[in-house]
Amino acid sequence: MNGGEKVVCVTGASGYVASWIVKLLLLRGYTVRATVLNPTDPAETEHLLALEGSEERLKLFKADLLDDCSFEQAIEGCDAVFHTASPVQFIVTDPQTELIVPAVKGTTNVLNTCKKTSSVKRVIVTSSTAAVLVRQPPLEPNDVVDETFFSDPSVCMERKLWYPLSKTLAENVAWQFAKENGMDMVVVNPEFIIGPLLQPTLNFSVEIIVDMVKGKNPFNCRYYRFVDVRDVALAHVKALETPSANGRYIISGPSVTISHIKETMRELFPDLCIDDTFFDFVLGMEKVSWMGSIAQYVWIK
Repeated sequence: MNGGEKVVCVTGASGYVASWIVKLLLLRGYTVRATVLNPTDPAETEHLLALEGSEERLKLFKADLLDDCSFEQAIEGCDAVFHTASPVQFIVTDPQTELIVPAVKGTTNVLNTCKKTSSVKRVIVTSSTAAVLVRQPPLEPNDVVDETFFSDPSVCMERKLWYPLSKTLAENVAWQFAKENGMDMVVVNPEFIIGPLLQPTLNFSVEIIVDMVKGKNPFNCRYYRFVDVRDVALAHVKALETPSANGRYIISGPSVTISHIKETMRELFPDLCIDDTFFDFVLGMEKVSWMGSIAQYVWIK
């Protein structure tokens, strides 16, 4: 129980990572003010209301990333804010409307509210390694990547990598805002996140595993790096609870081959009929997408 009397806000609380952050915060004694898009939708709220400690220390608020004043009520009186709300999509028809505007405007709206709320002492923002790895010239397999690396928005646009563009622009806006306003902000940059679901809907990163069960290789990669959602949630909470925490933190796991993933799934779930169609297909490095390249890099803190 580390939360004591502290009150914190979690934006986008019905999401995959955010739900685990809420769960962990409640277990550690925090009072949580959680924002969701539709508080009357059971798919967004039931799993949160079922968490241990929710009856006493969880309150839900309606908030929309595109609404300037939407987060004021939820953030009022909070000691810290976890901003996790942001769309996660890789196939879009209108990237500006579906990804970029909600990510950037939402971040600006939340940070503006934090600035106006004197009780807020620290903001923790959920970003992604998508905001780290897209660069020109492309990173090589043996390059060492650390938290000083930022994706290049112009390269993202040129390659039509809309999700990395949205995360990069949103994080850039956040750092500029924090610098101009003297805000205490920590950013967490996780890789592909997998692990148990709290919400009733399938999220993008876990859907990758479902695709693999079906014999698909979603990004046509030989290597992947995954990180457990519980570790990502704990990293967020530690970013609040560690006074010396600052800057960015890449959250990554070991490199695994697509074949190893297949064999692991067969060992754990022998009743699954896993299709081998794509598992043994290996691309030349010149054709590996930016997502596949992630798995080739060595991370340092």
